[in-house]
Order: sequence, then C-alpha cells, then structure tokens
Amino acid sequence: MFILKVKVIVFDLDDTLYDEIGFVKSGFQAVSEHFLPNDPNLMLDKMLETLKQHGRGKVFDKTFEHFGLYSKQKIKKALSIYRTHLPKIKLNDDAKKILEYYKKQNTPLYIVTDGNKIVQANKIKALNLDKWIKKAFITHRYGLAHAKPSPYCFIKIAKEEKVDYTDIAYIADNANKDFVNIKKLGFRTVRIKQGMFQDALKPKEFHAEQEIDSLCELKDMLKGKD
Repeated sequence: MFILKVKVIVFDLDDTLYDEIGFVKSGFQAVSEHFLPNDPNLMLDKMLETLKQHGRGKVFDKTFEHFGLYSKQKIKKALSIYRTHLPKIKLNDDAKKILEYYKKQNTPLYIVTDGNKIVQANKIKALNLDKWIKKAFITHRYGLAHAKPSPYCFIKIAKEEKVDYTDIAYIADNANKDFVNIKKLGFRTVRIKQGMFQDALKPKEFHAEQEIDSLCELKDMLKGKD
C-alpha cells in the first residue's frame, strides 16, 4: 500500500462526500412542488427524463414548455428555487466513516469546493459537515479567478495551518481541474473514482498521485506526520 504522510486533509464536496445527483433530484423536486403542486412527481419525472436526454442546461426550459408553463419569469423563479432550497441529501456511508475516523485522530479537515456560493453553503449545511470540518472554502467567495484549478484556497489552508504544501492531501473526483495545479506545488493528491467524471481521460499532468474506489481506503493510505 502506498502511504502518504500528511498533517491536513482537504476534501472536495460534490461526488466526493455525497452523490451530486441527489442534490439535482432534490432541486427538481422543490421546483416541481412549487409549479405543479397537485402532481409534482409528474413534473419531476419529466425533468429527470430531460436531464438524461439533453443535460442539465435545458431541463427547465424543455420541461416548462412540455407543461405549457414556459415564461422567462418562471424559468428565473425555478432557478432561484433550485439554487436556494435546502437540499434533501446525505453523506455517502464511506464519507461519514472516514470523516469520523480522522476527526478522532485530531486531523484538521477542510473542504474546497467550486460552485454557486448559496448552493454550496446549503449543501454543507444539509450534510451537517460542520460536525467534522474545520472550515469549508467555497472558491467562488473569492472570485471566479480563484476557482479550481487555481491553488488559491489550498495556499490559504497551508497558511492557516502553518504547514508545508506537502503536508496537505486533497481528495477529489474530477481530474479535469482538481489536481493539475496544486500537484505542481507539492500538495498530495488522491482521486476517488466515482461520479460523472470517473471515466475522464486526461494527460498525465492532470492525474492524482493515487486513485481509490472508496474513501475508506484512505485509512491505510493517509497517515499522520510528525
């Protein structure tokens, strides 16, 4: 087993600690209950069908057209409901176990996540992550220029913890952006192979140092550093 000795562990959020499709379904449910309260599941099923066929960007437009509800104002309202609702989501079982394990080890735990500030904050609240996490860095709070692959938030964590970059491990799922720049600086990187990017093929410089199928594998991989 490859062992990384670190002092701080940072996690991504979406498709790392929980399945992002759970948030998507929760948001669709909230929108459906608002616009079709007598039969929300009918609208929800149409949204999920549209998501599968056309991707997330066209879901509300096509669904509202289907039900004869389309207007720019209603689409704007739907987006607002989707983004601001408190989602019905839960941590993956392995995520809960590994957070509990490292919390008991007194390892400082952080989150670095991209995305809408309100959306991500509501996810963190719904998942009760404050129970384990020292601080969550939502990159968009610092401007889009500091979203991943920018190392900005990781450097902030290193400064707060007064540790070297090599003392920090980042666990995430998206090889498109999660590892490429922080790896160059010496941060340790581990990719969890799950979610929509699990089959992403990228040049070697985008790869993490190690790959895992379950977060529980971290127990044998990430060890404390004196």
